[in-house]
Amino acid sequence: MTTTTLTWLQLRDLKTSEFTEAGDKWHEVSGRSDSDRLRVDGAMSAKLRETQKSESAEAALGRLQRLSRNFQYLHTECGLVRTALNGLAADLAEPQNQLKQALADAAALNFTVHEDGSVSYPATEVEDLAGAKKEAPGSKVQGSSRLPLEPPVLGSQGQSPMYPGFSGFKPLNPNAAKAQDVADRVARAVRSAQEIDARYAKTLGALKAEKGLDVTEATLKDVFKDTSDVRSTAGKYLGEGIPEDKSPAERKQWWDGLSDEQRREYLEIAPDLIGGLDGIPALSRDEANRAYLPVLIDDLAHRGGDDAKTKLDALRMIQDKLHEPSRPPMFLLGIGDEGNGRAIVSYGNPDTSKNVSAYVPGLSTKLNDEFVKETMKRAQDTAIGARRLDPSSASIIWLGYDAPQDVDVMSKGDAQRGAPVYNEFMAGLSATNENKDPHVTAIGHSYGSLTVGTAAKESGGIPGVDDVILLGSPGVDAQKATELGVGKDHVFVGAADNDPVTHLPTKGEAALGWVLGGPLGVPVARDLFDIGNDDVYFGKDPASEAFGAQRFLVDDGPRMIRDFGGFDAHSQYFTPKKDQVSADNIATIVAGHPEKIVREKHR
Repeated sequence: MTTTTLTWLQLRDLKTSEFTEAGDKWHEVSGRSDSDRLRVDGAMSAKLRETQKSESAEAALGRLQRLSRNFQYLHTECGLVRTALNGLAADLAEPQNQLKQALADAAALNFTVHEDGSVSYPATEVEDLAGAKKEAPGSKVQGSSRLPLEPPVLGSQGQSPMYPGFSGFKPLNPNAAKAQDVADRVARAVRSAQEIDARYAKTLGALKAEKGLDVTEATLKDVFKDTSDVRSTAGKYLGEGIPEDKSPAERKQWWDGLSDEQRREYLEIAPDLIGGLDGIPALSRDEANRAYLPVLIDDLAHRGGDDAKTKLDALRMIQDKLHEPSRPPMFLLGIGDEGNGRAIVSYGNPDTSKNVSAYVPGLSTKLNDEFVKETMKRAQDTAIGARRLDPSSASIIWLGYDAPQDVDVMSKGDAQRGAPVYNEFMAGLSATNENKDPHVTAIGHSYGSLTVGTAAKESGGIPGVDDVILLGSPGVDAQKATELGVGKDHVFVGAADNDPVTHLPTKGEAALGWVLGGPLGVPVARDLFDIGNDDVYFGKDPASEAFGAQRFLVDDGPRMIRDFGGFDAHSQYFTPKKDQVSADNIATIVAGHPEKIVREKHR
């Protein structure tokens, strides 16, 4: 229970604009501190480092670095105060409006609201059961801040409904229930405001520096906690402004309409709300996710369990990669621990690049070390290959859904859930790309090809996509390439002959084959029911003539049993060292030159 003494009179007269005006002053201090830091780092430290080489110069640099840390600390902490004050003003607005509405209703009914929050109501004339007019006395009620569990009982509190010595019921004053409602609303509004006030007072009280402002590394670590506290306290205020239920194009418009300081507020205080929001420019998403990454790592480190450790290790590996030079440069467009983990990484800026591809991985993909070491590398190899043909190219790995983890439980469900999320992401790319007519390619590998195919079959298709590449596909729940919405000449298929996933029988063929003779019976079942031998697990074989896509040349890869290849032929499409011709074909399509691919006959 809060001990705050805020009264309804104070809440009524409160000017929330005074909080935001104070916040603006803190923002001015924050901005000046950041400018001073940049001046120290650039004009002073850099100049001294370039021109002076001595012990005294090194000592001076040390003092300048300390000054720079001071300015950085002031910039951040003053910004946090500003956010907290803005949040306080926004959060108090609702209970204040509720109070003012209750007071307006009381005035309209000629009630009196007393200083302690009680409400008096006047006497009125009513008819008893016999039709005689009698006076129902007025009285006073005290409000309760608890929500009523059942309708209030009409009548004077604690009194018998009968007049002593009279037949019939005591006349009830209809104003009693109305007064109780007003008193309860006043009490609830005050209690809500008191709790908000206490919460913000605690947070603001913690935003203070040690005497002397000697900013050490330990002090800077405290900034992390301060930011987390302000985020927790002002989260509602920050979250309410985000148009989550709007289209990516409308979110882009919202983001562009914010002031620089408002955008900085989101990026520094609530990066988790911005980093995964489709329609926010790549540079801002990258900054937000880099800021949120250590928060997520810290949370997983304290959570425990095998699943948390798997994701934690992968996130730490991604963090290490972000700190290393990358060619092309990395942009972290999404990160999360929901489901099997989320990670969206672009190699090259997808907003400034003319050619952009987004690759959806498949079966057994999740946020683990294999994803960071191998799956992300596929997107990087594609970007490198495409940039040889056109430097204005970027390639994205999109782990924005839960791919199935076991071949025994493969169904269309994960693809059906992932497809609309992928389309939302692609709509975001269309909204933020700065080129007049960018060339966009959707790539699906393994089960990811089913997700891409499902997305393509949704109403309107995949937003902004010109070409579709299907690799190692078990089918895309379609019989014809024309069903994917980009025209059969813009659907490209890579299928290695030794890739077992591209030969998966349909469920019916597999079931009948086992009846006929176990795994050896499956070919017999296919011969009986699949005359063209062009049906696979999720529909028509994309590499078949019947499907009608453009098949490009890939290496057949090692055979599963005879060469002890296992599933190697299924995983080498993107890798130049293992399948140069396939990697080159993929890069050529992504770069916008499909006429240069090396083609292969249909199956």
